[in-house]
Amino acid sequence: MPVQLFVTCLVDALHPEVGEATVDVLEAAGQAVEFPVDQTCCGQPAFNAGFRDESRQMAARTVAVLDATEGPIVIPSGSCATFLVHHAPELLAGTEHADAAKSVADRCRELSQFLVDDLDSDQRASAEGKVVYHPSCHGLRYLGISDQPAALLDGVDRADLGDEAEVCCGFGGLFSVEMPQVSAAMLDRKLDAIEAAGGAVVCGGDVSCLMHLEGGMRRRNPDVRFAHFAELLAEALE
Repeated sequence: MPVQLFVTCLVDALHPEVGEATVDVLEAAGQAVEFPVDQTCCGQPAFNAGFRDESRQMAARTVAVLDATEGPIVIPSGSCATFLVHHAPELLAGTEHADAAKSVADRCRELSQFLVDDLDSDQRASAEGKVVYHPSCHGLRYLGISDQPAALLDGVDRADLGDEAEVCCGFGGLFSVEMPQVSAAMLDRKLDAIEAAGGAVVCGGDVSCLMHLEGGMRRRNPDVRFAHFAELLAEALE
């Protein structure tokens, strides 16, 4: 049975290398990867902004596209996976798309979940210097993604952030636009922790958080690298 890649808007538009790395990692794990070409935004930005009707329309289209496929739906984002697993079924409850939304939600897996929990993959990341892992809030708090990335990063030199490890970076989608001062303060706190830990590479499972963190760190230390864990896994295959 093939694996369906739901690549997310930010990966598609801004970081296609993460999508390519995801395909490399999945294929190395023995999976046949398919890409539903009609996929678009899942509807999360509209949902977060309070535009429920618009989000419902986008979610319905995405669900219809994915429901027409077979196999696990793998997503290199805890944020978008959370929307499809939790919020899309809620939005579409009582509509003609309710059953499809539930079926799609049951098939969705964030990338590290799929590799570790479903495939028991022995793939491990590779990186030079101390690696800081930043968990996205959605992945950590909605999907319980914690041990899976740690397993994939087993073997690299991890930098310990202590109490700051699971603190939000301050992005939060539209939150960073609507409350920029609060967002910037949260970002500075996270960057302080990364620098104090001696992090040379910051990795995570959501390019949204990584973009936010990288934007702040470039003003401090442009030598710190930011990468999705799929990229570190793909590099270890080379």
